[in-house]
Order: sequence, then structure tokens, then C-alpha cells
Amino acid sequence: MTDWVQVDVDLGERSYPIYIGAGIMARGALLARHIGGGQVAVFSNETVAPLYLERLLEALGSRYQVDVFTMPDGEAHKNLDSYASAVDFLLEHRHGRDTTLIALGGGVVGDLTGFVAATYQRGVDFIQVPTTLLAQVDSSVGGKTAVNRPRGKNMIGAFYQPRCVLADTSVFDTLPEREYRAGLAEVVKYGVIVDAEFFRWLQKRAASCLARQPDALAHAVRRSCELKARVVSADEREGGLRAVLNFGHTFGHAIETLTGYRRYLHGEAVAIGMVMAADLSARQGLLPWAQAFEIRQLLASLGLPVAPPLLDAPDMVQAMGADKKVKNGKLWLVLAEAIGSVHVTEEVDMSALHQTLTAGERLCHG
Repeated sequence: MTDWVQVDVDLGERSYPIYIGAGIMARGALLARHIGGGQVAVFSNETVAPLYLERLLEALGSRYQVDVFTMPDGEAHKNLDSYASAVDFLLEHRHGRDTTLIALGGGVVGDLTGFVAATYQRGVDFIQVPTTLLAQVDSSVGGKTAVNRPRGKNMIGAFYQPRCVLADTSVFDTLPEREYRAGLAEVVKYGVIVDAEFFRWLQKRAASCLARQPDALAHAVRRSCELKARVVSADEREGGLRAVLNFGHTFGHAIETLTGYRRYLHGEAVAIGMVMAADLSARQGLLPWAQAFEIRQLLASLGLPVAPPLLDAPDMVQAMGADKKVKNGKLWLVLAEAIGSVHVTEEVDMSALHQTLTAGERLCHG
């Protein structure tokens, strides 16, 4: 009997496993299953590398040529400059088409590594080893890779699936409290969009999740990965169903853009965005106000920000209009009908949207 679990993302020839368990990063045999050549490039950042790089290198052993690219920490560095530096690093160390890139870090490292893998020599293999809760339950799964531009988040990227994901839950022991709580926002999202029972479980176990109790965390990570894998397997390239995973993200991305990617962690911006999306859903008569308030309360109970910053409504609308969820010049949003059920729509009441954008602290109070 193993002390880890496996969740599969079913995408035909591009299918891959998510391995979840404490200490799984050190399982060299699992890594070796997914490394086809003799070269490995580990991408990490200045915060994560001192904590976990040695453990990963020990797991890799001496069978590969291993080179390590370390980038600065933070969303502000998920850009074309970092991308160019990473590609130059691979060229300098003469990595070929049979190399495997390993992303050791949070969402920024994972997104950048995946985008480099998708484009370097027209595509090389990569493995996700996410070291934050948010990355384990969201960004490492599904193959979305990208970098940011000053006018928009994730506007340059590609769908490119990893060979596998190693979600080592022991990393939560060293994860800073703010980073940890930011990851809980994406966990809550899954309950809101597709699993009301999971949402109710989170309400009951919020204190356990905040205290990082192993059994609660194991269930939260596994269920989140199962739900995302189900959605991605049904719609890999966001042609329809997968768009529901963006609940709150159009608001959140606009907040991140307007605050220069420095004021909020991604999960914090998403938490605020989900409160705003729930508020708009209620104002349009789709979601009961009581449930909109429940969403806000759960996020607040997990130590997440729920009040938007003071930003001009026209600026928010413009930033939301630059998001990837615009089709034929129309803004498409994910709105909730009930906890556990959302849909994507272009039927956005602009008056109601303006009220949401100017509601501030009054959000979801009806």
C-alpha cells in the first residue's frame, strides 16, 4: 500500500498523472518514469530553491545532466524578460529536444517553465513540482502556460500539458501563512463552481484547513485536483466547460493588472474577484443573496481579503475588457446560479456591473 494517491488527467495521448502525498518529491522512481532523455533543467526561484532544490536533486541522482535556472520571486517577474533569460540559459547549456524541464516552485515558476517548454525547439517535455497550495490545486494542472504584459495577465502563452505533476503536501510546513491562505481561495472556487458538497465540507472544516491539519489538507488537495482534472479532461482548450474555472478571475486579473501585480497575491485577487462575481450574480437575480454572502463569509473565515481596493470603475471595466474572456468585443463572465453551479454568459447587465464595481465594503450585503 502506497502513502500517496494518483489522480489522472484523461487527455488521450496527452494524459498524465498527478501524484499527491507527503514527501513525494523525493521519489526518484516516479520522476524517472517521465524523463525520456539524459538532460534535465530545473527552473526555480530565489525563495524556493534554498528550501527544496537539494531534495529534488537527490531524487534525480547522477543519471542526468542537471542544470538549474533560478529566477527572482514574484508575479512581477513572470514576463518576457524572464522567458528570454530562461531560453538563453537552455541554449548556453546546450539542451536539446530530448531535455526535460522541471518546474520547482509556485504558479509563476510553473507558468513560465511550461511556456518555455511549449516553445523551446518547438516543444520539450516538462514536469510540474508545485510548492504552493495554489499551484498544487490549480495552476500546475491543466496545461495553461503564460507570461504577463503590463496591460494584461497571461496574455502570451500556450496550452501545453506536463508529463506529470508531483504534489508534495509536506511543502505546506514551510509555506508562509499569506501564501498558504492565498491557495485556499482556489480550493473554495471548486466548491462554488461544481461541488456544493465540497463547499459545505470546507465550511465545516475551515478551522482545520487554516491549521494545516494533514487529513483536512489531504482531502482538500485531492478533491480539488479531482475536480479540475474532470473539467480539463472534458474541455482541454477552454472551448466551453473549462471556462467555469475562471469564476472570479476576470475581476481578479483586472485587480492584479491595475495594482501592478505587487499589491495582491494571485489567490488574494481571485478571492476578491469571486466575491465580486457572486455579488454581480446576485444583482442580476441569478444567485440568492444568502448564498453570495456564504461565499464571502467562507473566504473571510479563511483569512482572505474580500473587499476590493479603491479602483475607478471605468479602469476596472477597461482592464476586464483586455482579459482573454472577451469574445467578439463582448465581455463574457462566469456567474453563479447556486453554490455548486455556474455558467458562462455574455448577458452582463452593465448597470449591475457598475454597482458591483463601486460597492466596496458593501459587497454581498444585498
